Amino acid sequence: MTAPVSIDGKGKGSIENLVSATRSLKASLEKSRDLGFALQKAGLRLEDISQRLPTLEAAVRPIRADKEALVAVGGHINRAVGPAAAVLKVFDAVHGLEKSLLSDPRNDLPGYLSVLKRMEEALRFLGDNCGLAIQWLEDIVEYLEDNNVADERYLANLKKSLKILRDLQSDEDRIRLDGGLLNAALDKLENEFRRLLMEHSVPIPMSSSPSLGEQACIAPSPLPVTVIQKLQAILGRLIANKRLDRCISIYVEVRSSNVRASLQALDLDYLEISVSEFNDVQSIEGYIAKWGKHLEFAVKHLFEAEFKLCNDVFERIGLDVWMGCFAKIVTQAGILAFLQFGKTVTESKNDPIKLLKLLDIFASLNKLRLDFNRLFGGAACLEIQNLTRDLIKRVIDGVAEIFWELLVQVELQRQNSPPLDGAVPRLVSFIIDYSNKLLSDDYRPILTQALVIHRSWKKEKFQEGLLIGEVTNLVRAIEQNLDAWIKAYEDSTLSNFFAMNNHWHLHKHLKGTKVGELMGEKVKEHEQYKDYYAAVFLRDSWSKLPSHLSREGLIMFSGGRATARDLVKKRLKTFNEAFEDMYKKQSNWVITDKELREKTCQLIVQTIVPVYRSYMQNYGPLVEQDPSSSKYAKYTVQNLEKMLLSLYQPKPLRFSSLKVRQTSGKFSNGAADHRRSNSMVM
Repeated sequence: MTAPVSIDGKGKGSIENLVSATRSLKASLEKSRDLGFALQKAGLRLEDISQRLPTLEAAVRPIRADKEALVAVGGHINRAVGPAAAVLKVFDAVHGLEKSLLSDPRNDLPGYLSVLKRMEEALRFLGDNCGLAIQWLEDIVEYLEDNNVADERYLANLKKSLKILRDLQSDEDRIRLDGGLLNAALDKLENEFRRLLMEHSVPIPMSSSPSLGEQACIAPSPLPVTVIQKLQAILGRLIANKRLDRCISIYVEVRSSNVRASLQALDLDYLEISVSEFNDVQSIEGYIAKWGKHLEFAVKHLFEAEFKLCNDVFERIGLDVWMGCFAKIVTQAGILAFLQFGKTVTESKNDPIKLLKLLDIFASLNKLRLDFNRLFGGAACLEIQNLTRDLIKRVIDGVAEIFWELLVQVELQRQNSPPLDGAVPRLVSFIIDYSNKLLSDDYRPILTQALVIHRSWKKEKFQEGLLIGEVTNLVRAIEQNLDAWIKAYEDSTLSNFFAMNNHWHLHKHLKGTKVGELMGEKVKEHEQYKDYYAAVFLRDSWSKLPSHLSREGLIMFSGGRATARDLVKKRLKTFNEAFEDMYKKQSNWVITDKELREKTCQLIVQTIVPVYRSYMQNYGPLVEQDPSSSKYAKYTVQNLEKMLLSLYQPKPLRFSSLKVRQTSGKFSNGAADHRRSNSMVM
């Protein structure tokens, strides 16, 4: 075992120094480590400070800027911010009106219009001042940039924002100023405009009176004054916002629809008829009569009302506007269809009835001439004017063409054969009645006017005597035709019957008429001719029958009763055969005039029946007891009289389909039911 080392005092001191040095070194190491940590933290802070230095530099740049620039920048900023603040204030006010403008205008239209006007004024202020405020803001940005008073990035952001504001100032984007509120309000006003029109637009009924043309003018049902005032107030705001065209479109749509509703109640399908859908004017003459009444109703009542209403509603805007609006209404309502129907009639084939119908059309147009000139005289109605002038020209040309052709057509019929039944030819009855119509108070003035106009177009004068002369020539041509037809019969009895029939017709239908006055003594001559031919007709036909009932050889039965019976049988047989032949032959002949027919039959009865009655009373008993008596005493006096009184009856069923028309350039001839002919010529 080793003995412990002894340490003296000097060694003990060295160890303590070593321990102390160790402790000191250890403390230094800890301080160094702490210092390292501190330096590390300081480095991070320095790096952060380094990154913030540019911002700090920009922040303190105004302090570093020129003193004069810093002093001036405040004034520039104040001048720019003031208008911008005012714009923002107005912009806020605009949005404050939103609730009022999105409400229903009908509840308080004046208040709504007042709010809308404030809205428009605010938007005008924004439109006028936004640009100015932006310009001032751009000026201050430029000043800041030129004098290095602000950070470049800050200025870049300002420029970007100002560019966006500048773009919003373009016209197509102005709606963004109010978010579409103005357009929404204007749409509501348009709807209110339409509602007011529709609620107060009521179709006007046409009078059911048969004398429509003479009915008093129906006062149009104008909109109430208060409604017109509301419409005008709405128009003012819509026009101020460039919506006049849309207002007119709404107005035309509603009012033209109202007029169409009035016209549709009249059943106007006939206006669409084409020339290919009818054979001649007679087949649509009922439509032509309706056309005149319907056109008068449309012009004097419906279109007149629209004319006045357009003026009332749009008068403040200008003549061209409301006349253009009226023109659109009447065009869409159907005025052109009326004119087209008239044109269709003029395109149909020519015949005498067409002349009368053309005169009816001309009379209707002439009656409405002043109304047409007043209502449709503006430039906006140019199409209506042109179509009306074209229709009038077609009508007048057609009237003149047919009128001057009538005489030629009548003369062409002379070569035709007369009717087999000895009746009044359709041509005769028609032309006499037709001539009287042409000179009647209804047609003569309008025919004269049409012919005067037609001559004036040719730079020629028309004398009243030309019309009268042409009509009398028509009647004379008919007389000449009758003379030719009387001579054309091979059967003289039928010829005399025909002459009696027609001379009586001429006398009866010319006497007391305007044409008859022009013919003078010729009318009496026709009556004399009638009497003459009636006497000849009876003499050569029925007056021969009594001679077959001779009493020769029967006086006191001088030859004996058996001989007398044989004579009576023979003579009755001869009479029966002659009577039956004549009755059969003449049973197909016709006397249309009832007076002449009854008078003629009575003359025949007076000629035959008394002789037959006397003969049968005296000699009938001779054969009545004979078993074969029915072969000889075939007719009782009553039956004989009844048969004779039934002669010459018109046969309406047989002739009901006949019409007066022009075929292959000529009038048709032949017998006709005269009563029907009269009703057809209207």
